[in-house]
Amino acid sequence: MTRATAVRAVLAVAVLLVSVYISLTMSPRLGLDLQGGTRIVLQARDTATVEADRETTDRTLEVLRQRIDSLGVSEPTLTRSGEDRIIVELPDVQDPRQAAEVIGRTAQLTFHAVEGPAVEKPDEKPSGSDPTADPSSTADTADPDGLTLSDEQGRALDLGPARLSGAGVEDATAGFDAQGGAGWSVSLEFRKDAGQDWKRLTGEAACHPAGDDRRRVAIVLDEKVISSPQVDPSVGCKVGLPSGATQITGSFSADEARDLALLIKGGALPVPVEIVEQRTVGPTLGAAAIDASARAALIGAAATALFITIVYRLFGALAAVALGAYGVISYAALVALGVTLTLPGLAGFVLAIGMAVDANVLVFERAREECAERPKRSLRSALTTGFTKAWSAVADSNATTLIAAGLLFFLGSGPVKGFGVTLAIGVIASMFSALVIARALTEIAASTRFVSDYRNVNGIARPGAVRTWLVRKDPQLFRKPVRWLVVSVALVAVAVAGIVVRGVDLGVEFTGGRLVEYSTSRPVDVETARDTLAAAGFGDAEVTTAGDGDLSVRTGKLDNDGEHALRTALAEEGGETTKVRDELIGPSLGDELRRNALIALGVAVAVQLAYLAVRFRWTFAVASVGAMVHDVILVVGAFAWLGRPVDGIFLAALLTVIGYSVNDSVVVFDRVRELWGANRRTPLDTIARRAVLQTVPRTVNTGMGALFILAALAVLGGDSLADFALALLIGICVGTWSSVFTAVPGAIVLERNAKTPPPAPGKRKGKGPARGRQGASRRDPLDNGARV
Repeated sequence: MTRATAVRAVLAVAVLLVSVYISLTMSPRLGLDLQGGTRIVLQARDTATVEADRETTDRTLEVLRQRIDSLGVSEPTLTRSGEDRIIVELPDVQDPRQAAEVIGRTAQLTFHAVEGPAVEKPDEKPSGSDPTADPSSTADTADPDGLTLSDEQGRALDLGPARLSGAGVEDATAGFDAQGGAGWSVSLEFRKDAGQDWKRLTGEAACHPAGDDRRRVAIVLDEKVISSPQVDPSVGCKVGLPSGATQITGSFSADEARDLALLIKGGALPVPVEIVEQRTVGPTLGAAAIDASARAALIGAAATALFITIVYRLFGALAAVALGAYGVISYAALVALGVTLTLPGLAGFVLAIGMAVDANVLVFERAREECAERPKRSLRSALTTGFTKAWSAVADSNATTLIAAGLLFFLGSGPVKGFGVTLAIGVIASMFSALVIARALTEIAASTRFVSDYRNVNGIARPGAVRTWLVRKDPQLFRKPVRWLVVSVALVAVAVAGIVVRGVDLGVEFTGGRLVEYSTSRPVDVETARDTLAAAGFGDAEVTTAGDGDLSVRTGKLDNDGEHALRTALAEEGGETTKVRDELIGPSLGDELRRNALIALGVAVAVQLAYLAVRFRWTFAVASVGAMVHDVILVVGAFAWLGRPVDGIFLAALLTVIGYSVNDSVVVFDRVRELWGANRRTPLDTIARRAVLQTVPRTVNTGMGALFILAALAVLGGDSLADFALALLIGICVGTWSSVFTAVPGAIVLERNAKTPPPAPGKRKGKGPARGRQGASRRDPLDNGARV
């Protein structure tokens, strides 16, 4: 064992031990779409006097935090997003009506003196003339300094001007007086100056006799009286109540006392807020997604491990061991970094398992070539050369995937960001498992006499059957490259026809509206559900099936009360009706997400083009990006023909397809560059044919690993992951095709008019006899240097 191998082995063991310890002692942080709960996105709005900037949004967030804390929600999370948005996450909250009502209140809280019962003005209509009017929300405009509002019992009161606002409230708490028998009450505490105003207000009210309406103080929230308590008879005229001794008593229930304290303590928001997005996921859906993903990961990983073991034998089995190590390391990294694991992120973690064998396949195929060219060289030497020559393709292919992951994180929204994070961590962990763990294992195995002597055992000493067959047949693939481009154009035309004829079914995330999935205790067919909802006043609702007999209802604008009425209507036919999933997207946010999706795709194309232009010739870069656009159009067209929805998770799959497509093209063009540099006078179509025939085994073997995982996700993942897996299945198939039959012919056609000379030949290591100390340093570790 060489020193380098020993260092790799020690490093691998150390990282694995730490990863195992983290995996056993720490739990992952699950997103709401996996643990269940409600996610609300609030948009701060400007007023005539206040701008909704970063500072006012932060102050609004703190007021909202106080209100939500008073709701008793377990571990709520509030964060500011951008300059003027607030994201509220409420774990385990399945009915967000109360939370949305409390959060969405503008909460203009004021305290008023009661001037007496309202006196009907001669020019006013009788109070019962409009049965639909809400007397509690209508103020008398005759007196600009006062209000006429209904109290808690519906009696109209004339109120004086506001004496202090909710900003003066320091604290409001609900308490139960068990000893005095007073029941539930609310204690108030005011800030210094506001406390003096409160004392004067209650002192003036105390000058009126007990039972007189004028002895009351009205607490008004958004022009609605939430409480109008009498000042206690023990309080003297002009004396008033000090701040810390104020207590509102009455026949409160526990919930009523807590709600009143919450409304008073919440105070006034610096700026009004609007709910632009609301998502609710039931706990059963998240648990089912975790279970399905775990089973898909196990089945897919087992199939991938079995496949590479069959293809590469002993070294394939060692790569499978490294694949298991990769799973542990990437999971530990997610947990240690505190990454929130979302449903798309979980899918990304599972997908990365199938793609993690890419680097190993590249190395093993390179080592096979070395063994075929120089059959007498040692196995260890061929393996080392394979790692060296494969490095360029490994680095470029993983860099393009990291670019796609970065775009997902920076341009994605909500849970899609989690997919970008897990994909990036997966790429880095797969590099470590392939270049450190797998290399250490295979180098140790290659150093043993048994593996060296029995060359059929190791899996790289003999060329693969596919490559042998291709080399023997030597098909003239690119004698007429334009034909392949015509086929690609025809496929694009079919996809565009689907987009134009069938249209793209944009999900509620991009159009705005509401999508709710229900589970009923009794089976309800779609037609019955449509008729039931139409009779209940929801004639525009679109009803489809979802999951195992569930119903999916999509509507336009629908508030929480409307959703409750819709669920009640379904319950009449289906019995107990449970909300499985709920997505509410405001129209402005839908437009923004749709615009951002197009920007993300445009940026992805531009960034990949820039990277490839730097790393390769411009003709190769343009051809690769052309193939990438071809793949995107085909995937979108396939979804249009199939009538599948296009949403945020589909966008994540599409950006992943972009990375995978470029990944495949990079591997092919890396070999073209190498072969063309060594044979500068050979026609490019001949070079391209050789490069494709040499890289086809890698493309097929890597694609099979991803296909095993995706097939398991498509079958076991349910509706939550089926569309994601389907998009990637289509993308990988068309990406494999286009990297050979679109990108390469495109590059050949472009090179016909290009004036750039062929690439310079690369450095040819090990050419000629080794001389002196420098040559000895590059000698095969198993070669003692003796010559005859």
